Amino acid sequence: MTDTLTNPGVTGTSGDGAPPHDDRLAMHRMMLEIRYFEEAWTRLFHRGATGPGHSSIGMEAIAAAFGTLMRPGDSTYATYRGHAHTLARGVPADATMAELLGRATGINGGKGGSMHLTSVEHGMMGSYAIVGAHLPIAAGTALAAKYRGTDDVTVCFFGDGATNIGAFHEALNLAATWSLPVVYVCENNHYMEYTAISEVTAVPRPAADRAAAYGLDAIVVDGNDADVMYAAADAAIARARSGAGPSLIEAITYRHLGHASSDPGKYRPADEVEEWKGRDPIPAYRERLRDAGVGADELDAMEQQAREMADKAATFAVESPLPSVDGVDKNVWADGGSAWRR
Repeated sequence: MTDTLTNPGVTGTSGDGAPPHDDRLAMHRMMLEIRYFEEAWTRLFHRGATGPGHSSIGMEAIAAAFGTLMRPGDSTYATYRGHAHTLARGVPADATMAELLGRATGINGGKGGSMHLTSVEHGMMGSYAIVGAHLPIAAGTALAAKYRGTDDVTVCFFGDGATNIGAFHEALNLAATWSLPVVYVCENNHYMEYTAISEVTAVPRPAADRAAAYGLDAIVVDGNDADVMYAAADAAIARARSGAGPSLIEAITYRHLGHASSDPGKYRPADEVEEWKGRDPIPAYRERLRDAGVGADELDAMEQQAREMADKAATFAVESPLPSVDGVDKNVWADGGSAWRR
């Protein structure tokens, strides 16, 4: 499978056109932390320690680029494949892993699980299990920022399958009409669950080819190239923060595993899977950093630290207690209780 990609010029960069050195290291560290976290959680699933969920192995560069550039006050919305975006906003790995295992020490007390990760404190405004449901909500958060006169930005991630949902078009229309400070990012991993997006969509690029309908530029980028993702994220965030309105980015990527942890992914051609694994964003970025003069010892230390973080999070989650039955009627409503309000 070959993709023709439009790679924007890199803004906010060093003199050689690359992102600042510290940001490049931060992105690499973040990608490693996400990868090892997902692998540790997948092992727990196969041990029967947790229920199924959706990993982002192979897609880490998208979350890492935006996570590096977003700041306190900004808001993230994600799909049910939201582990990476949760970690990218600085949510602690221990509490995130505990949430995936439904433990009392999880970020939502074990009530949210894999598909409903939320930490308002960190700007992670939720993972959403209903396809496309969060796109209009993200527009609402952006409208609130505009109403309050802040320069906070909302970034909303969604899969290619959501582009055929009505909420996608409704949200883009509102964002464009009201010039909202929101960035919509389609993580196009080529499959909407078990069906190739190309089989059920009239245009080659499910997100970008529809941008013109809302007066937006068609932005298609290599979602497996961290520097390219950084450039696209930097430009779109700067546009939103300056009051120039929304952006729609289609990031071309691929998940190494099946749709969910319980899915062997046999509907995908084996040669296609292998081709995309050859475009793994993490080893490719390690080589780029080596070419830029970063020492192997420093990169090896990053990998070791990320692996240790993931192992520690897994141990913490397994050893954490299950929620008490007493908590079932707590935090049902925003006031912290469960009483019906009239």
